[in-house]
Amino acid sequence: QVQLVESGGGLVQPGGSLRLSCAASGFTFSAYAMNWYRQAPGKERELVASISSLGGVTKYADSVKGRFTIIRDNGKRTMSLEMNSLKPEDTASYYCGRSSGVDIKPNYWGQGTQVTVSS
Repeated sequence: QVQLVESGGGLVQPGGSLRLSCAASGFTFSAYAMNWYRQAPGKERELVASISSLGGVTKYADSVKGRFTIIRDNGKRTMSLEMNSLKPEDTASYYCGRSSGVDIKPNYWGQGTQVTVSS
Protein backbone atom coordinates (compact mmCIF):
# COMPACT_ATOMS: atom_id res chain seq x y z
CA GLN A 1 0.00 0.00 0.00
CA VAL A 2 1.02 3.62 -0.47
CA GLN A 3 3.08 4.91 2.43
CA LEU A 4 4.55 8.37 2.90
CA VAL A 5 6.63 9.04 5.99
CA GLU A 6 7.81 12.54 6.86
CA SER A 7 10.73 13.38 9.12
CA GLY A 8 12.94 16.31 10.04
CA GLY A 9 10.57 18.63 11.85
CA GLY A 10 11.45 20.38 15.08
CA LEU A 11 11.92 23.66 16.90
CA VAL A 12 14.05 26.32 15.25
CA GLN A 13 14.71 29.98 15.89
CA PRO A 14 13.56 32.67 13.44
CA GLY A 15 16.07 32.95 10.62
CA GLY A 16 17.12 29.35 11.03
CA SER A 17 16.95 26.38 8.67
CA LEU A 18 15.41 22.92 8.60
CA ARG A 19 15.30 20.09 6.10
CA LEU A 20 12.17 17.95 5.89
CA SER A 21 12.22 14.55 4.22
CA CYS A 22 9.51 12.26 2.86
CA ALA A 23 10.19 8.58 2.26
CA ALA A 24 7.81 6.86 -0.15
CA SER A 25 6.91 3.20 -0.69
CA GLY A 26 4.17 1.08 -2.20
CA PHE A 27 3.97 2.79 -5.60
CA THR A 28 6.06 3.79 -8.60
CA PHE A 29 7.57 6.94 -7.11
CA SER A 30 8.90 8.35 -10.39
CA ALA A 31 5.42 8.31 -11.94
CA TYR A 32 3.88 10.85 -9.57
CA ALA A 33 4.20 14.48 -8.65
CA MET A 34 4.98 15.11 -5.02
CA ASN A 35 3.94 17.94 -2.76
CA TRP A 36 4.49 19.60 0.57
CA TYR A 37 1.48 21.13 2.27
CA ARG A 38 1.20 22.68 5.70
CA GLN A 39 -1.55 23.33 8.18
CA ALA A 40 -1.42 25.74 11.10
CA PRO A 41 -3.90 25.52 13.98
CA GLY A 42 -7.26 26.92 12.97
CA LYS A 43 -6.28 27.25 9.33
CA GLU A 44 -6.85 25.23 6.19
CA ARG A 45 -4.15 23.01 4.75
CA GLU A 46 -2.25 24.97 2.11
CA LEU A 47 0.19 24.15 -0.64
CA VAL A 48 3.84 24.93 0.12
CA ALA A 49 5.63 23.40 -2.87
CA SER A 50 5.17 20.83 -5.62
CA ILE A 51 7.56 18.97 -7.88
CA SER A 52 6.77 17.05 -11.05
CA SER A 53 7.40 13.33 -11.44
CA LEU A 54 10.86 13.75 -12.99
CA GLY A 55 11.72 16.92 -11.12
CA GLY A 56 11.67 19.26 -14.09
CA VAL A 57 8.84 21.45 -12.84
CA THR A 58 8.51 23.01 -9.40
CA LYS A 59 5.88 25.29 -7.95
CA TYR A 60 5.97 27.32 -4.72
CA ALA A 61 3.56 29.31 -2.62
CA ASP A 62 4.36 33.02 -2.82
CA SER A 63 5.01 33.06 0.92
CA VAL A 64 7.98 30.67 0.63
CA LYS A 65 9.49 31.60 -2.74
CA GLY A 66 13.20 32.26 -2.45
CA ARG A 67 13.37 30.62 1.00
CA PHE A 68 12.25 27.02 0.43
CA THR A 69 13.50 24.49 -2.12
CA ILE A 70 11.77 21.23 -3.02
CA ILE A 71 13.88 18.39 -4.40
CA ARG A 72 13.41 14.72 -5.11
CA ASP A 73 15.58 11.67 -5.62
CA ASN A 74 13.70 9.08 -7.65
CA GLY A 75 16.43 6.51 -7.15
CA LYS A 76 16.06 6.73 -3.37
CA ARG A 77 12.29 7.32 -3.47
CA THR A 78 12.60 10.42 -1.34
CA MET A 79 11.55 14.02 -1.49
CA SER A 80 12.88 16.86 0.63
CA LEU A 81 12.06 20.44 1.51
CA GLU A 82 14.96 22.72 2.33
CA MET A 83 13.65 25.58 4.46
CA ASN A 84 15.79 28.65 5.06
CA SER A 85 15.18 32.04 6.67
CA LEU A 86 12.34 30.55 8.66
CA LYS A 87 9.71 32.85 10.13
CA PRO A 88 7.26 32.35 13.00
CA GLU A 89 4.46 32.24 10.42
CA ASP A 90 6.02 29.10 8.96
CA THR A 91 4.98 27.25 12.12
CA ALA A 92 2.67 24.40 11.10
CA SER A 93 2.36 20.69 10.61
CA TYR A 94 3.95 19.82 7.28
CA TYR A 95 2.54 17.02 5.14
CA CYS A 96 3.95 15.10 2.21
CA GLY A 97 1.39 14.28 -0.47
CA ARG A 98 1.28 12.31 -3.71
CA SER A 99 -0.62 13.60 -6.72
CA SER A 100 -0.96 12.81 -10.41
CA GLY A 101 0.27 16.26 -11.41
CA VAL A 102 1.77 19.47 -10.07
CA ASP A 103 -1.56 21.33 -10.17
CA ILE A 104 -3.61 18.46 -8.77
CA LYS A 105 -4.42 18.02 -5.10
CA PRO A 106 -2.84 14.96 -3.48
CA ASN A 107 -4.89 11.86 -2.81
CA TYR A 108 -2.40 10.25 -0.44
CA TRP A 109 -0.84 11.90 2.58
CA GLY A 110 1.78 11.21 5.19
CA GLN A 111 1.15 11.63 8.89
CA GLY A 112 2.83 15.02 9.08
CA THR A 113 5.78 16.51 10.93
CA GLN A 114 5.65 19.56 13.18
CA VAL A 115 7.73 22.64 12.48
CA THR A 116 7.83 25.33 15.15
CA VAL A 117 9.66 28.60 14.55
CA SER A 118 10.09 30.47 17.79
CA SER A 119 12.72 32.25 19.87
